[in-house]
Amino acid sequence: MNGDRNELLRGLAEAAVAAGAAIMAIYDSDFAVETKQDSSPVTAADAAGEAVILEALARLAPDIPVVAEEEAAAGRIPDTQGNFFLVDPLDGTKEFISRNGDFTVNIALIEDYAPSLGVVFAPVEGRLFAGDVATGTAWSAPVDPLGAIGAPQPLRIRPAPAEGLAAVASRSHNSPATEAYLDQFEIASRVSRGSSLKICMVACGEADLYPRLAPTMEWDIAAGDAVLRAAGGALSAPDGRPMPYGKPRFFNPGFVAAGDVEAPPIAPFMKD
Repeated sequence: MNGDRNELLRGLAEAAVAAGAAIMAIYDSDFAVETKQDSSPVTAADAAGEAVILEALARLAPDIPVVAEEEAAAGRIPDTQGNFFLVDPLDGTKEFISRNGDFTVNIALIEDYAPSLGVVFAPVEGRLFAGDVATGTAWSAPVDPLGAIGAPQPLRIRPAPAEGLAAVASRSHNSPATEAYLDQFEIASRVSRGSSLKICMVACGEADLYPRLAPTMEWDIAAGDAVLRAAGGALSAPDGRPMPYGKPRFFNPGFVAAGDVEAPPIAPFMKD
């Protein structure tokens, strides 16, 4: 079974890199920006990346249903029953439009309503993150401009520092509630980034804490959650319990991603 999981994870990684190539071809062009029904922006890169991933998943695991962001926006959502792929072909569309590089390709396998495998690829950085929660193994690897995946290096959360935590916050979605939550901790440094890169920063020991007290969708965070859990960290729902997947509308009210840190629930900070 481990061999099968390793093979599938490698296939997900290759699919994410291929999707990244399709996205970068549009990133380097004069692309148009449209607005979806939920008022969020979308470009041709979202659809192009998703098409690559859907084709790959149909080949790798044809019996597992796929919930993908653009397919869901079009109303095409399969019956999942707790086991399914979650796909966000371009997390950080605002960052993509701004051309600041902080966007990612995300693919996760959900089993029994929890993330099991996940890959996150940052095309501009050429950096790939992957995790297998079942075996507790996480790794990162460089990806060259031709799409070749380099030698993987193990990922692990770092021990909590004796003095002051490194926090990471959303570049586009910060809030007073987030500031109030972080006031509970001694914060030595803070970085603002976009997309699921923030979760991966916690997984690889570049940060200790990432609270998000604003809504997201499950496909935004599932792959990063898998990488973080496999690296020894935790991503919690507002009540402090592990984030479940397959919720109604695949909606998350908020979450906190933590490494070697006792992170209290965010729910009290989200109340009016």
